[in-house]
Amino acid sequence: QVRLVESGGGLVQPGGSLRLSCATSGFSLEDYAIGWFRQAPGQEREGIGCIGNFDSSLGYADSVKGRFTISTDYVENTVYLQMNNLKSADTAVYYCETRLSETMCDPNRDWFWYDYWGQGTQVTVSS
Repeated sequence: QVRLVESGGGLVQPGGSLRLSCATSGFSLEDYAIGWFRQAPGQEREGIGCIGNFDSSLGYADSVKGRFTISTDYVENTVYLQMNNLKSADTAVYYCETRLSETMCDPNRDWFWYDYWGQGTQVTVSS
């Protein structure tokens, strides 16, 4: 079955970096788009960015543009979210999501557009 497992979260100081992983199984990663989202306590889940099939398209939210980078490893069936220059406002649970009819990245998609997501990984930015 379709499965996405996020990992790599943790506690980091402001200005630091983390790389999150989204390990996928049960579908062909190269055929579908993957979106990254995050949810802070008491807030709606918001989009960070996405990557299209075969890395065909890429997009980021303004809040992370220039700091976050999405990439894929099709051998490992894993999508990465490299996060640099982290800020306290980046504190949230981070999710990767997919929809098995979506090939294109549209960073304006809402989280509920996607059909599958993982359990999330907590990122805390604090000194």
